[in-house]
Amino acid sequence: MEIMKANVTLDAKGLACPMPIVKTKKAMNTLEAGHVLEVQATDKGSKADLKAWAESTGHQYLGTIEEGAVLKHYLRKSSNEETNEKKYLNVTNNENLEKKMENNEDIVVLDVREAAEYAFNHIPDAVSIPLGELEDRMDELNKDKEIYVVCRTGNRSDLAAQKLAQKGFTNVVNVEPGMSQWKGKTAGINK
Repeated sequence: MEIMKANVTLDAKGLACPMPIVKTKKAMNTLEAGHVLEVQATDKGSKADLKAWAESTGHQYLGTIEEGAVLKHYLRKSSNEETNEKKYLNVTNNENLEKKMENNEDIVVLDVREAAEYAFNHIPDAVSIPLGELEDRMDELNKDKEIYVVCRTGNRSDLAAQKLAQKGFTNVVNVEPGMSQWKGKTAGINK
């Protein structure tokens, strides 16, 4: 089993509804946008409760891993990234990327979402390098290959594509709208 990376872990074990949500809300208020919160709970109803709460507040429910009696819920704090202005001009859509993959074209799919987002759901064979680690890990990418950058909505991938272009990568494409509307094959926990 992959080790899940969360920015903050919240212990809500032994608490019944509504306390896991109350504590989650408080913890989420202290997180930076885009960070991942792991909520450890024993209340079986917490899975549905936290998923519904995340959706109603605009945060992203990533998934839950059961380890014995403990449910580990992963949530990503929303940001105002949906309103960020996009600047990278070389853009394609999900369908074009899916066709390239079906045709077995020699491309690299770079997923710049957080490790927990990637672990629960990603494009098979995609390389996971979270946006915050990209500067330090660019040497893991082949500059000669066509690189398709994905994230949840096309915003973080836009920033990643700009960073790669600034470092001499000449064949980089931002994929929009990204994983939020990906209909192709996926891999990950619970898949």
